[in-house]
Amino acid sequence: MRNGVERTLATVAISLGIAVAGTGCKKAAVNPFPATGSVAGWEKTGDTRTFAAKDLYQYIDGGAEEYVAAGVVTTSTADYKYQGMLEATADVYTMGEAAGAAKMFTKDQAGDGKSVAIGDAGVSRAQSVVFRKGPYLVRIVAYQSAPNAADALQTLAHAVEGKL
Repeated sequence: MRNGVERTLATVAISLGIAVAGTGCKKAAVNPFPATGSVAGWEKTGDTRTFAAKDLYQYIDGGAEEYVAAGVVTTSTADYKYQGMLEATADVYTMGEAAGAAKMFTKDQAGDGKSVAIGDAGVSRAQSVVFRKGPYLVRIVAYQSAPNAADALQTLAHAVEGKL
């Protein structure tokens, strides 16, 4: 009798082990937002907010449907201040596939931006930097103009890129 119980327990243990191994591990969520003091001159001024695709309309008033159609999974956002003056918001759109990030990045190409070497492709303007890296689309926007805003935004963008 004892051998039968041991055999049954061993079978159950092996079955559980196979079931758990078969489910795989989910990748830990990426936190792409640099902490205060980790990027010269930049201070993170609030908590990170994250929106699931179904709730994106709560953050983007109009236009959320385009991101959902492109395959957005989540959108995270954080606020920053540069040297106590220039306020900016960093948005990271995590798409299901890199093609979705590329699609939304292409929509940002119109205008007076200049190409910058950030991620897989990047564009810088006087008050914004937009880039894509794999399944991520990142948009960093300043709310004021300043003589060094474009350079400061690119510095923050490189720091975000490094955490993706």
